Amino acid sequence: MEVHFTPEVQAKLDRMAQESGCPSSELVEDAVIGYFDELAYAREMLDSRYDDLESGRVKPIDGEEAFRRLMEKTEAQRRQPA
Repeated sequence: MEVHFTPEVQAKLDRMAQESGCPSSELVEDAVIGYFDELAYAREMLDSRYDDLESGRVKPIDGEEAFRRLMEKTEAQRRQPA
Protein backbone atom coordinates (compact mmCIF):
# COMPACT_ATOMS: atom_id res chain seq x y z
CA MET A 1 0.00 0.00 0.00
CA GLU A 2 1.19 3.49 -0.77
CA VAL A 3 0.21 6.56 1.19
CA HIS A 4 0.76 10.04 -0.17
CA PHE A 5 1.04 13.07 2.08
CA THR A 6 1.15 16.78 1.45
CA PRO A 7 4.68 18.19 1.63
CA GLU A 8 3.86 19.73 5.02
CA VAL A 9 2.70 16.44 6.52
CA GLN A 10 5.64 14.60 4.98
CA ALA A 11 8.04 17.13 6.52
CA LYS A 12 6.44 16.65 9.95
CA LEU A 13 6.64 12.88 9.58
CA ASP A 14 10.28 13.04 8.51
CA ARG A 15 11.15 15.34 11.41
CA MET A 16 9.35 13.09 13.92
CA ALA A 17 11.09 10.02 12.52
CA GLN A 18 14.46 11.71 12.82
CA GLU A 19 13.80 12.96 16.35
CA SER A 20 12.40 9.66 17.62
CA GLY A 21 14.75 7.34 15.79
CA CYS A 22 11.77 5.32 14.54
CA PRO A 23 11.25 4.68 10.85
CA SER A 24 8.48 6.81 9.35
CA SER A 25 6.62 3.65 8.29
CA GLU A 26 6.48 2.55 11.93
CA LEU A 27 5.18 5.96 13.03
CA VAL A 28 2.45 5.86 10.40
CA GLU A 29 1.49 2.31 11.33
CA ASP A 30 1.31 3.24 15.03
CA ALA A 31 -0.82 6.29 14.21
CA VAL A 32 -3.25 4.23 12.12
CA ILE A 33 -3.51 1.55 14.80
CA GLY A 34 -4.17 4.22 17.43
CA TYR A 35 -6.82 5.84 15.24
CA PHE A 36 -8.61 2.54 14.67
CA ASP A 37 -8.46 1.71 18.38
CA GLU A 38 -10.00 5.09 19.24
CA LEU A 39 -12.63 4.68 16.54
CA ALA A 40 -13.58 1.21 17.82
CA TYR A 41 -13.78 2.52 21.40
CA ALA A 42 -16.00 5.44 20.37
CA ARG A 43 -18.24 3.18 18.35
CA GLU A 44 -18.54 0.70 21.21
CA MET A 45 -19.38 3.50 23.65
CA LEU A 46 -21.98 5.02 21.33
CA ASP A 47 -23.58 1.63 20.70
CA SER A 48 -23.72 1.02 24.45
CA ARG A 49 -25.27 4.45 25.10
CA TYR A 50 -27.81 3.89 22.34
CA ASP A 51 -28.72 0.51 23.87
CA ASP A 52 -29.10 2.21 27.29
CA LEU A 53 -31.48 4.79 25.80
CA GLU A 54 -33.47 2.20 23.86
CA SER A 55 -33.88 -0.05 26.90
CA GLY A 56 -34.92 2.84 29.14
CA ARG A 57 -31.98 2.39 31.55
CA VAL A 58 -30.99 5.97 30.77
CA LYS A 59 -33.43 8.82 30.27
CA PRO A 60 -32.54 11.51 27.76
CA ILE A 61 -32.49 15.10 28.91
CA ASP A 62 -33.24 18.24 26.94
CA GLY A 63 -30.25 20.13 25.56
CA GLU A 64 -31.22 23.25 27.49
CA GLU A 65 -31.37 21.24 30.71
CA ALA A 66 -27.96 19.70 30.02
CA PHE A 67 -26.51 23.16 29.42
CA ARG A 68 -28.07 24.50 32.63
CA ARG A 69 -26.57 21.62 34.65
CA LEU A 70 -23.17 22.17 33.10
CA MET A 71 -23.27 25.88 33.90
CA GLU A 72 -24.28 25.16 37.51
CA LYS A 73 -21.33 22.78 37.93
CA THR A 74 -18.97 25.29 36.35
CA GLU A 75 -20.13 28.08 38.63
CA ALA A 76 -19.85 25.84 41.70
CA GLN A 77 -16.25 24.96 40.77
CA ARG A 78 -15.38 28.62 40.26
CA ARG A 79 -16.67 29.49 43.72
CA GLN A 80 -14.47 26.86 45.41
CA PRO A 81 -11.23 28.16 46.90
CA ALA A 82 -8.08 27.22 45.01
